Amino acid sequence: MALTCNLIRNTVALGNCIDLMKQMPSRSADFILTDPPYITRYLDRSGRSVMNDDNADWLGPSFEQAYRVLKCNSFCVSFYGWSKADLFLTAWRNAGFRIVGHLVFRKSYASSAKFLRYEHEQAYLLAKGQPELPEFPLGDVIDWPRSTGNRFHPTQKPVEVLKPLIRAFSSRGDLVLDPFCGSGSTLIAARDTGRNYVGFELDEKHHDSAVTRLAAEIRG
Repeated sequence: MALTCNLIRNTVALGNCIDLMKQMPSRSADFILTDPPYITRYLDRSGRSVMNDDNADWLGPSFEQAYRVLKCNSFCVSFYGWSKADLFLTAWRNAGFRIVGHLVFRKSYASSAKFLRYEHEQAYLLAKGQPELPEFPLGDVIDWPRSTGNRFHPTQKPVEVLKPLIRAFSSRGDLVLDPFCGSGSTLIAARDTGRNYVGFELDEKHHDSAVTRLAAEIRG
């Protein structure tokens, strides 16, 4: 049976996001905020890796589905790996997205140091259709509030840095989709700002972390 928007609202599903998005009705998500693998074979200091970070086979098909399920005149914010920017930009454009902005998240610490000290994260603002211009646009440089310690996921994003994006590009009661939800930070941010959410995660361990975090926040 195909999933409907009501069936998946405020849930985290385990599985391949391409297959799961195919079960969603077209134009059923109001906003997409996601942090996909950066295609960099990332390893953190403890040796943890990210599933599918060693290939780009999923990149085009996943954003084709993301474009299909996103409502017209709406936005997607996607983090990306700067060293593979050409792959991400091609996938987004081929899916139909227009690139309408770039976000830099300024950290007070370096994630790593090689030729430079890497002290920021980055994301693109993508549009489907022709969204209205906001009266008070969000600034494109945002301070990273703190390190999460990556307790639940090797590339975990702080919930507080995601909330301004959700507030800027969606409204209360909207459905926020994260096809690569990891340990659920986007979903917590969506719920805490009065939105509905749905997340998909391929890695069973991270899916379980997302479910646990959401339940703990509800109990607290």
